[in-house]
Amino acid sequence: MLKGNVPILATAFDEQGQLDLASVERLVTFLLQQGIDGLALFGNASEGYALTQDEKEALFYCVKKRVGDLPLVAAAGGASSAVAIEEITRVQRWGAQVAMVNPPSVVKPGPEEIYRFWRDICQTCDIDIMIQDAPLMTGVNIPVPTLVRLCQDFPGIKYIKVEQPPTTLKITALKQALGDSVGLFGGLNAGFLYEELCRGVTGTMPACEFPEVISAILAAWQRDRREAQALFYRYLPFLRYGVQPGIGVAIHKTVLHQAGIFASDYVREPAKSLDDTTRQELRELTEFLPLAALGGER
Repeated sequence: MLKGNVPILATAFDEQGQLDLASVERLVTFLLQQGIDGLALFGNASEGYALTQDEKEALFYCVKKRVGDLPLVAAAGGASSAVAIEEITRVQRWGAQVAMVNPPSVVKPGPEEIYRFWRDICQTCDIDIMIQDAPLMTGVNIPVPTLVRLCQDFPGIKYIKVEQPPTTLKITALKQALGDSVGLFGGLNAGFLYEELCRGVTGTMPACEFPEVISAILAAWQRDRREAQALFYRYLPFLRYGVQPGIGVAIHKTVLHQAGIFASDYVREPAKSLDDTTRQELRELTEFLPLAALGGER
């Protein structure tokens, strides 16, 4: 069962915009040292939308040969169930344990189209499925009754990543309807992690440059809720800063570059690079809230 700290792997590029697997290897080594519980590839924070199929395959195998039995989640989907099934089958063949699937978003589906999309996937694929409910990214709202119906009808749906603000209210509604039969994960760069833990999430899937912070909060939660709250509130300014639309990917990669893990902080368009002022703000923030990735101590 997937649970705990499952960061989204950032994709490294060199200064010419080509895949940099040596930097990816350093990042995976760092993440494993911080005791993560799983790893997700090709998500929004991975710039999965900007990767070719050949690049995805090279990236996946680069990661897989270094993580052992660590569960791997791969974002896979498409504008129709036929395309999504092809993508899901591909990542399953590569060795993913979980396929994270967004609803189709080119033509905006209603509840019945959403239901039939995942029905087709679950009737064809035999990999564990995570529904990514991220309307800020897709423009598609998945109502709670539709999610509940899907999970009740198709046992292959094991997880939901809840990213529709306010996430807390949706998590509570899903928890009341589904109990522990489906694992609920938070997202949005763990910006509501403490509140989501209070509501019963199984884990969280943030960006990957601060795994030690997330692991510390989750460990504290098992000991003392107030300790977890204090840690979360301490690092909330950093979590908030990394979730800004358009520049979030560049923020994650700049931290990794400053730490010497990535050789470059290059991002592929349409993501934006950081201007000098934002870089300075980020440097001041990470100096104020030291992270293991930057050689600091909590």
